[in-house]
Amino acid sequence: MTLVTHTSIAALNICFYGAGSMAEAIARGLISQELIAADRISMLNRSNAERLTELSSKYGVRTVLQGENNEHFLRNADIIFLAMKPKDAAEAIASIRPLISSGQLIVSVIAGLSIGSIELLLGAKLPIVRSMPNTSSTIGLGATGISYSEAVSSEQRAIAEAIFQSIGINAVVDEPLQESVTGISGSGPAYVYFFMEAMMKAATELGLDDNVARDLVVQTVLGAAEMVRTTGEDPAELRRKVTSPNGTTQAAIELMTERGLQDSIIAGAKRSAERAGEIGAAIERNISE
Repeated sequence: MTLVTHTSIAALNICFYGAGSMAEAIARGLISQELIAADRISMLNRSNAERLTELSSKYGVRTVLQGENNEHFLRNADIIFLAMKPKDAAEAIASIRPLISSGQLIVSVIAGLSIGSIELLLGAKLPIVRSMPNTSSTIGLGATGISYSEAVSSEQRAIAEAIFQSIGINAVVDEPLQESVTGISGSGPAYVYFFMEAMMKAATELGLDDNVARDLVVQTVLGAAEMVRTTGEDPAELRRKVTSPNGTTQAAIELMTERGLQDSIIAGAKRSAERAGEIGAAIERNISE
């Protein structure tokens, strides 16, 4: 990140409309990476005062509990993060339409919601960033897909990418590929957890203690991911290196292949991407009604 970008972010006011786990992860990344002071971040939701109290106490961000109202936060924000649940998105975004101005950058972290839908709800061709972070963002190891509307300036692009770099890595993709990002990295952590569940179950069925099973599986997955990252080698090549002819690993891989593990993972990722499109279509239908 350039000094200019860092300075640019530090001078901004950022408002999160929605105060769930993803909003918290991004706010925490910004604060922990010292990109912006906590008192320049505001977080709001519709009714959960307990959640706002928690966030204010934990990070020092501003909420309505300090005496300012949501309208003030939204009008005075340079960047507004749309972080509400998809089912609430259309109504919530339409409700803030009178408060939004052309100079603000709108960043959506709502699965399935297109840039065109956001423009329709806000009634203008604004600078809009559509993003798809994943839950690993909460520990600074997220993977985020980013797409831009035509109105986003080069400086705004740099700021958006710096923000998401504070919680992991990001990839800029054409908007039609956002569903693909959802199918791979958005839902991806759950696939890995599902695999780990099966590994742990196998370990206990093989007689290992639950705690030992957990430690071995966690370290095995962590080590394998780090091997791919640090060596730069293709996972298929690393797999071949550990798979001796007629050995134990080959026996396992052959059975997993026979039972369709790889095909199931590919089909599942594609179904996740397809479902993301369905969710977006449902939101769009809701807008047009």
